[in-house]
Amino acid sequence: MLITEPLDFELPEPLKLDCGKELKQVNIRYETAGKLSPAADNAVLVAHALSGNSHVCGRYSADDTKPGWWDDMVGPGKAIDTDKYFVICSNVIGSCAGSTGPRSIDPDTGKPYNLTFPVITIRDMVRAQKHLVEHLGIKRLLAVIGGSMGGMQALEWAINFPDMVDGVIPIATTSQLSPQSIAFDWVGREAIKNDPRWNGGDYASDQVPEGGLSTARMLAHITYLSDESMSRKFGRELQDTDRYSFDFKRDFAVESYLEHQGRRFVEFFDANSYFYITRAMDYFDMARRSGGDLSKTLSAAKATFLVISFSSDWLFPTAESLKIVSALLKNRLNVSFCEIQSGYGHDAFLLEVDALGRMVRDFLRNILEVRRG
Repeated sequence: MLITEPLDFELPEPLKLDCGKELKQVNIRYETAGKLSPAADNAVLVAHALSGNSHVCGRYSADDTKPGWWDDMVGPGKAIDTDKYFVICSNVIGSCAGSTGPRSIDPDTGKPYNLTFPVITIRDMVRAQKHLVEHLGIKRLLAVIGGSMGGMQALEWAINFPDMVDGVIPIATTSQLSPQSIAFDWVGREAIKNDPRWNGGDYASDQVPEGGLSTARMLAHITYLSDESMSRKFGRELQDTDRYSFDFKRDFAVESYLEHQGRRFVEFFDANSYFYITRAMDYFDMARRSGGDLSKTLSAAKATFLVISFSSDWLFPTAESLKIVSALLKNRLNVSFCEIQSGYGHDAFLLEVDALGRMVRDFLRNILEVRRG
């Protein structure tokens, strides 16, 4: 059994942000698995999605029943093999899972930041990760891998620190958030704002806006699924009854499922962090930096790429991955692409372990062989 533990690293200096502000005393919560080679040439950074954290694999103790969020992919003998690779996963800034975020204490006031926390970007998250990687004694990563928002981080690594990464695997992601996705994020945040407990973001730890955050999660969770997966899993099945109630209580199994997902989310996630991370995703637009020319933005990249999408993902559909592939090819970069046939929707990057694992395993092996000659 792979046992991991959460670790903390405080940045040695304030972190300069895209919004023009600085963030002081930044803590990064991270975990590692495997051993760094003497040449420090086998490090793989895994970037997590919106609600993820640094616990990517393994368990915290022998009797821990909850493994890391990508434990099916990361570990001894698995696709991202910790017998071969030194795997790093850090919690993004702005989150609520150990790294500095809006519920952290502002060193200037001694009180939680809440909405005085500066607005962050995906690029800011990656800048913080770079400090961690350097702290670990790694000059060049073998690969950066991530799904969804993690894929955005992987792309940022490729263009902001091109000399620090050999391979990049963006999975089920996009180069810019679509108007539809921005709209979903807006409605989710509005649900939180309209919760009577939200109090402009200054809520007490025992008075969190549970209703608003739960609704936001239910809305977002719908986008992670597909019509096929929802039909297969729930259909029009009723929940705990064989007839309609003819009122507005929960009747359908899918309603019960979403309610359960909302309750679970409130147990481990923070409403203000939801604001900051979704806004960071809203602002993610790589083409904008070059006047709308994505290929020009990606011209800074030097890595080898493996871009992966899923056929039923309507949040970040295959067309978005193909835009990235086209822009990379215009720069004559080494890029492979695969659309995996799946009915799971956007969540497929967490569920299609066999097909995804084979490609990731082969890609990492080839990159390591090239590096070591």
